[in-house]
Amino acid sequence: MPSLELAIDRSVCSVPSLRCARLLHTHANAPPTTTAALELIRSQPNHYVVASLAGRKYLLAPRDVLTVPRLKDVNVGDVLALTEIHELGSREYTLRGHPCISQSQVSVAATVLEHTKGRMEFIFKKKRRKGYQKTIQHKQPYTRIRIGPIEISSSIDEGGA
Repeated sequence: MPSLELAIDRSVCSVPSLRCARLLHTHANAPPTTTAALELIRSQPNHYVVASLAGRKYLLAPRDVLTVPRLKDVNVGDVLALTEIHELGSREYTLRGHPCISQSQVSVAATVLEHTKGRMEFIFKKKRRKGYQKTIQHKQPYTRIRIGPIEISSSIDEGGA
């Protein structure tokens, strides 16, 4: 079962203040179960996820267009399911997995828009006093992906994470 993590900065709480009281107050109102946390997040209007794609973590929201290094074995129009979702959140609530949230709880689909190339890069190589000069040109290949809606499951078993 993924547990909830609420980060409290101890350097801020070393001096009693209103900010410290607010952090402790929000920590006291943390939902007791993952199901309750998902219900609170689902009640919010906008959601985001932190997901791994092509070896990197990205902060994603619905309808985002993401440019990643070229994904092999995918075609334009393919729908990808993001399997490694590390964090799910809304404006007021966040749920973090250890290390990932299970696919039975949250699902995010991404559609491949196009395969493209970046700008032309020029690499100039030279050896002094030898007359050796060489220019290498290349374009880095990329894949553009549109993130679909973030779907939070309503019937959740407490066993996955």
